Amino acid sequence: MKKYSFLLVFVALASIHAGASDSLYHPLANAKKDIAEAIKKAKAENKHVLIQAGGNWCSWCLEFNRFTTTDKQMDSAINADYIVYHLNYSPQAKNFEVFKQYGFPNRFGFPVFLILDGNGKLIHTQNSSYLEEGKSYNKKKVLGFLADWKPKVLDEKNYGYLKN
Repeated sequence: MKKYSFLLVFVALASIHAGASDSLYHPLANAKKDIAEAIKKAKAENKHVLIQAGGNWCSWCLEFNRFTTTDKQMDSAINADYIVYHLNYSPQAKNFEVFKQYGFPNRFGFPVFLILDGNGKLIHTQNSSYLEEGKSYNKKKVLGFLADWKPKVLDEKNYGYLKN
């Protein structure tokens, strides 16, 4: 009986893990480590990190991913300036410390978007509801959001005319 119980638990855990690897959000991921790697990659590529916080249970989270990856213009805009990370929030992984570190952006609901610079500094938190339209997202608003926070527009060299 012990062998059967062990086998049942093993199969259940393997199924959860296999499902997680096929999912957008990974409950078993080490979010702190993954975000640190995304920041390092963003710095090396002169990009920002776009964190999409949510979960596989969130229809708006899945819709944003579908919306931005199936449209060539959207996909290009993201890939040109951002390293994307999907920060999971679920019963298996609430990532309390990560949400705390960024000022509890989950207070806006899910998904919520965080923009980090190449040093890991939080430079913007975006409430998803301002980008939504109908049962999806407004392309013009999402492209505007992405354009407003890309590294080039935040480079002080572009604003030399403001210096004394």
